[in-house]
Amino acid sequence: MSRPESSLGNTLRAWRARITTEDVGLPATRRRRTAGLRREELALLAGISTDYLLRLEQGRALRPSRDVVAALARALRLSTNETCHFHLVAGLLPPTPKGIPQQMPPGVQRLVSRWGNIPVGVFSASWTLLSWTSMWAVLLGDPALRTPEERNLVRAVFEGPSDMDHPLFSVEQSTTEFKAALVADLRITHGAYPQDEEFRALIGEVMSNSEEFRDLWSAPALGSRLGGHKRLRHPLVGEIGLDNDVLKVPDHDVRIVTYTAEPGTPDEEKLECLRVAAARSALPLSSG
Repeated sequence: MSRPESSLGNTLRAWRARITTEDVGLPATRRRRTAGLRREELALLAGISTDYLLRLEQGRALRPSRDVVAALARALRLSTNETCHFHLVAGLLPPTPKGIPQQMPPGVQRLVSRWGNIPVGVFSASWTLLSWTSMWAVLLGDPALRTPEERNLVRAVFEGPSDMDHPLFSVEQSTTEFKAALVADLRITHGAYPQDEEFRALIGEVMSNSEEFRDLWSAPALGSRLGGHKRLRHPLVGEIGLDNDVLKVPDHDVRIVTYTAEPGTPDEEKLECLRVAAARSALPLSSG
């Protein structure tokens, strides 16, 4: 009776076949029967025996240790998502990153720079504002005038000092649904980054200062929608209704927040007035 196919073995063979000796700095040899690294070459790079790698690929060994999986992942040049998948097929929980990313990937930076006519802000997974367009500054107040700590939306919503009176915070603070959705997203971040001391300190700080936050944090709800239609009060154009969307970039774990107006509406005209104001003020694209 034939041995059933091993998902772990198939995965290892497929990844080994796509790696060349040049990729890993090994001397190239002319005669190769198959593409990719030889089994003994991968075993050497990972610091394991060739026999054990053979047993893994043939499905005779199904439970490699976390250290073996990590060594093979490094040797195979796996991406973050591939490393997570590798752990899962090996019967292990994926590794958790130590800290929340605080840098914008270049691709997101280029996108934001081309969206100058739209209010766009980019937040970390802890909801600290990392970058914004000039339209964001005109619509919601210039973040450059605030410290990095004050640019954290969690602090602003649940601890909001009296001087934080620009439209974003004055409207969002009164929205129970928004607060619940924000805390639900924070709970996901907490699970993804259990070793991030700065994030844990943030949660502890807000929890000690806000009974409402403590109640929401203890609730089991997950997956609430952060976006939706928002009505803001602006000192230049008065009340303005905008569609608020939150786009996540999983690999770098940032949130892109946008505000747009429905075409052909008075709200679009008001947003256009703010674009003119943004052009006159010449506020640059900024980052924290």
